[in-house]
Parts: sequence; C-alpha cells; structure tokens
Amino acid sequence: MKKITFAKEEKAAMVARVKRYFADELDQTLGTLPAEFLLDFFTAEIGPYYYNQGLRDAHAALMSKMEDFGEAIYLLEKEPAKD
Repeated sequence: MKKITFAKEEKAAMVARVKRYFADELDQTLGTLPAEFLLDFFTAEIGPYYYNQGLRDAHAALMSKMEDFGEAIYLLEKEPAKD
C-alpha cells in the first residue's frame, strides 16, 4: 500500500487540532513536534484501517449505483414486434 501523506497545510491543520484536543480535553499542553509525532504514529498505525474502510464504503456505493444502472438499462428494453 502506498504511504498515506497529506499536503503541508493539511498536516499543519491536523497538528493544530491534536494540540487543541490535548489542551481542551486533557488539560495538557502539547508542543508542535510531539503533536506531529503523534499524528505520524496514528497515520501509520491507525490510518490504514480508516483508509481500507473508506475503500470498502466506496466499493459498496459503486456497486449500488451499478445495480441502479442495470435496472435502468433493463427498463429501456423494448418488446419486439409480434408477427
């Protein structure tokens, strides 16, 4: 599997959210570097689970739409003229 990466701006926003979570919920101050390390850990260790679930959800959505297309095509069929 390809490594999960984020744009610099996205990673900065996520690091800020981690720091805010620690401050708001745990009453602890977390520096930028430790927050980045924590985010990198979760990305590498937990991220694939979320990524794979996203793929399964996308696959299920696609299969549902394919069934809809199949039904729509069936409804377009014409009865041949009877002799």
